[in-house]
Formats: sequence, structure tokens, C-alpha cells
Amino acid sequence: MNVLAKTIVEKARDEELAKRAISEGKNPAAVLLGRRGGLKGGKARAEKLSDDEHGRIAKKAAEARWANRQNK
Repeated sequence: MNVLAKTIVEKARDEELAKRAISEGKNPAAVLLGRRGGLKGGKARAEKLSDDEHGRIAKKAAEARWANRQNK
């Protein structure tokens, strides 16, 4: 029952994304493919990073957050 409900919700969401893409002049198939890739992109990228790369990215993000606080 839950699998069926999940399938119905996903289909409705995909149809809504396709309608929105068409109204914005985009290719609906490309929008759906991009969304599917984007859902797993961040996790896949994080798994490929070395500890040093992860540390540098985290440090840069922290510095950016603190810079925004000091400018206010």
C-alpha cells in the first residue's frame, strides 16, 4: 500500500515539474533528469572528497558565514 502511495505522489510531482518546465520554456525531460541527478549529487560528491578537501571546503564555508555576521 505504501509503495503504491509513494509511486502516485512521485508521478504527480513529476507531472507538475513537467508542466512548470513547459511554461518556462524548458525541456521537461531534461528538468526531470536534472532533478534526479541533483538529489544524489551532493552525497556522491561528499563521498569522493578526501579529508583535506573536505576540511578546506568546511573552512571556507565557516569563514563565509562569519564574514556575513561581521558585515551586519
